[in-house]
Amino acid sequence: MSLTREQLASIAALARLDITAAEAPVYQASLSSILDFIGALDAVDTASVKPMAHPLPGLSQRLRPDEVTETDHHEQYQQNAPQVASGLYLVPKVIE
Repeated sequence: MSLTREQLASIAALARLDITAAEAPVYQASLSSILDFIGALDAVDTASVKPMAHPLPGLSQRLRPDEVTETDHHEQYQQNAPQVASGLYLVPKVIE
């Protein structure tokens, strides 16, 4: 798919890019080749391909055990706070 200069200008405006007249052919060729590649990928028949959870079959992600490793310091931290109510930190209102 070959992009026209008008399409390139529209894409540049949406992306807030200031493309000069000298840069336009380079961008036009690059974006056109990217769209051609996407078109080639879209043409591949993937109906018989099963979705994969992992790119290497038979392997799984190593997970650490879900264990509590730190103690709760919530009350200690709230002692340093200027204002606390019902276990929550109170902050001044900044939006009217």
